[in-house]
Amino acid sequence: MQASVHTFSPDGSGSALLDDGQEVSWPGEVFAHSALRHVRIGQRVSVELDGETVTRLWIVGIGEGEVIR
Repeated sequence: MQASVHTFSPDGSGSALLDDGQEVSWPGEVFAHSALRHVRIGQRVSVELDGETVTRLWIVGIGEGEVIR
């Protein structure tokens, strides 16, 4: 599923808006495991969810096992 970054904190936690407008959040640990260094507000990211909490965050083509399409 894709979303747009809504907030991002220096500790790596943040939130994103799904395409239906629902806000979902992620803890710093999820960002630490993402292989990303930074995200900016409005940036499109891929997410996996458990309810309203992001359990995986990535950008297609960035990180181990990701292929640029």
